[in-house]
Amino acid sequence: MYLTRIQLDLTKTKTMQALVAPKLFHGAIECAEPDGRTRKLWRLDTLNGNQCLLILTESPLDFSEVVRQFGTGTCAETKKYDVLLDRITNGSKWQFRLKANPVVYKKIAQSKRGKPVAHITTAYQEEWLEKQAAKHGFALEEDQWLVTESKWYRFRKGDSRQYVRILAVTYEGVLTVTDAECFQLSLMQGIGRGKAYGLGMLTVAGEH
Repeated sequence: MYLTRIQLDLTKTKTMQALVAPKLFHGAIECAEPDGRTRKLWRLDTLNGNQCLLILTESPLDFSEVVRQFGTGTCAETKKYDVLLDRITNGSKWQFRLKANPVVYKKIAQSKRGKPVAHITTAYQEEWLEKQAAKHGFALEEDQWLVTESKWYRFRKGDSRQYVRILAVTYEGVLTVTDAECFQLSLMQGIGRGKAYGLGMLTVAGEH
């Protein structure tokens, strides 16, 4: 696995459009691999006050076109992610950040799974992550995590008249790994819905 960081240029019209409609970032990221579509996770993030894209891929890719469209001109920085994955052990504690789409599925006619409905209150958003933690190999440290942002996106889907309306919720804090193998998969595959729109990517740093 490889983690790439691209600093965004907020003076570019294209970048500002993509910040409102994240499908534009998704399209450019997918174009970095024209011969096949392997699993990718990505997220908008802030580092030292600068907006950037974080992209996790199964192999190193050429993101020069993403840099051209949205970046400052500085080359993308890519590092091997396996070094971090190898440090994941049961009982280890990490600072984490997750931008996700917490939903509950409401039963409707002719639907086996139901319709996803966003959790709009902080209490339900927190409850959702607690349930996800139990399924993804980690436990949240009591009183050491919180919801730091909740933001709606609404943009046109493709060239159609249909609109995507999706809630992005950012969680930050400290977690403890309870199942190392399961947690590694969560880091590589993401958590929840909306991965095409920059959601679901869990990252850890600063092992405690």
